[in-house]
Amino acid sequence: MSSTKQPYSLTVTESASAIASGDLTPSQLVNSCLDRIDALDGKIKAWALVDREGALGTARQLDQELAKGQRRGALHGIPVGIKDIYYTAGLPTEAGSKAWAGFIPDYDATSVARLKEAGAIILGKTHTTEFAYFDPAPTRNAWNTEHTPGGSSSGSGAGVAAGMCPAALGSQTMGSVLRPAAYNGVIGFKPQYGRISVYGVVPLSPTLDHVGILTRTVADAALVFQTIAGYDPKDALSLNEPVPDCLASLERQSPPRLGLVRTFFYDNADEEMRRHTDDIVVHLRQAGAVIDEATPPPSFATMIDNARTVMAAEAAASHRESFAKHRDKYRDGIRKLIENGQAIDTAEYEMALHVRLQQCSEMEPLLHRFDALITPGIPGPAPHGLSSTGSPVMQAPWTIMGVPSISLPSGLSKNELPLAVQLAGPPRAEDRLLTVARWCESVLEVDLRPPLN
Repeated sequence: MSSTKQPYSLTVTESASAIASGDLTPSQLVNSCLDRIDALDGKIKAWALVDREGALGTARQLDQELAKGQRRGALHGIPVGIKDIYYTAGLPTEAGSKAWAGFIPDYDATSVARLKEAGAIILGKTHTTEFAYFDPAPTRNAWNTEHTPGGSSSGSGAGVAAGMCPAALGSQTMGSVLRPAAYNGVIGFKPQYGRISVYGVVPLSPTLDHVGILTRTVADAALVFQTIAGYDPKDALSLNEPVPDCLASLERQSPPRLGLVRTFFYDNADEEMRRHTDDIVVHLRQAGAVIDEATPPPSFATMIDNARTVMAAEAAASHRESFAKHRDKYRDGIRKLIENGQAIDTAEYEMALHVRLQQCSEMEPLLHRFDALITPGIPGPAPHGLSSTGSPVMQAPWTIMGVPSISLPSGLSKNELPLAVQLAGPPRAEDRLLTVARWCESVLEVDLRPPLN
């Protein structure tokens, strides 16, 4: 471990290497993260719950296992934040809602269980917007607390950016992993739909819900992904097929062929973000990437409007019992979504599902033409104020299609807030996308750290 780095500032891969070599213990790393939380979370508010005693107890146990030559897996001793819609045995899972206040599950979500099996330490629960929709969490942007951190994985994005944990789980139904990652200057990775089990994750829209990962580097995202991905018989929507070997793929670096999608994305970006994306494209071209214009089919423009029907209908179904009992405890945004969903009849819902499949089919050939598509990652820097979490317009198309996508920090705006570009890859090809993302990351050499010290 570098003598100039505090343990909390290490990446997942750096921490894992230091622990494996004996230069760092799980207890030292957890204590460093807890000190960081104590110093900063009063103003950033990334955490709904910090399981201090549980994390320290697990760290001590992992220390003892290492002393005996035992190592559970690739994440042995790595602290991880868990978005508060993931069931965690013995810890409150409240989904940012008064309607679920005090709920403590007696089992872990599959992704949480797999993290524990690999030796990860659950540091606590990160704040989410209510039921992972738009009603804001109390979290603030790690770069400027007067700006939104994005949502719905608000605490996960701000917590990783602020160095409170090297990795966190989020979820994405429209833009809820990549948007907070982009606003806070970290990596946000959403794999193929069904690749990571959603068993034990509070649903919003099962057709659209994805587990996602927030880290500081592409390699870290790949490592966490490789640990928790894979078929789960408890999840009816889980992909029953082999998981690509993304870690091996990262070693095979060569300039990619990218498709620049201006249509739709530039229309929804501000002038600074458009210019910034063009500058990034020039930089990547100069480094050897082949980048051609890529134009989506006309149906791409209506994809989000159609998906809103799916999301509303499924949110109403998912929350039927809870909403009937606790309607008055639901905040305005999620309440309106559910009420809109209750008004959608079966025929309208089934038509929306059919249209979605047709739109995805029309778009898929464009994805197969390139190693990845590149777009602006956000409309612009994180908006001022805390009444909104910003727009998911940039991420939503790839979520609706269910294809892998990733947000890469790419610089700072004129008001010193993070900017990001986004990559989307062909279906089921996380290895290909992460390889492209790692190449771009190495070329751009952007390492954003918020001015918190």
